[in-house]
Amino acid sequence: MSKIEITPEQERLARFAKAMGHPTRIAILHFLSQRNECFFGDIHEVLPIAKATVSQHLSELKEAGLIQGTIEPPKVKYCINPDNWSVAKQLFAKMFDDWCPSKKNSCCS
Repeated sequence: MSKIEITPEQERLARFAKAMGHPTRIAILHFLSQRNECFFGDIHEVLPIAKATVSQHLSELKEAGLIQGTIEPPKVKYCINPDNWSVAKQLFAKMFDDWCPSKKNSCCS
């Protein structure tokens, strides 16, 4: 049996999945996705958690490339990164479409 090599696409998919692996980050992504433009303001005001905790979640999402943001004191601007959002959508769709075994081929049925 040959060894499995981790592809760059799998690494990127894992990074996106890790960034989305917390309910608060999903809530932040949902909140930002509902905006037609970048959000200027303090996201911690709309979430029931501490400002420092929100900052950590935003940092994780930004590091993964799912959101983009700039700090222009006294304002902070955040929005969905449309390019990486599209890549994430394609990678997750490919995983769910291509990797899912059909029921007739499942060894666990």
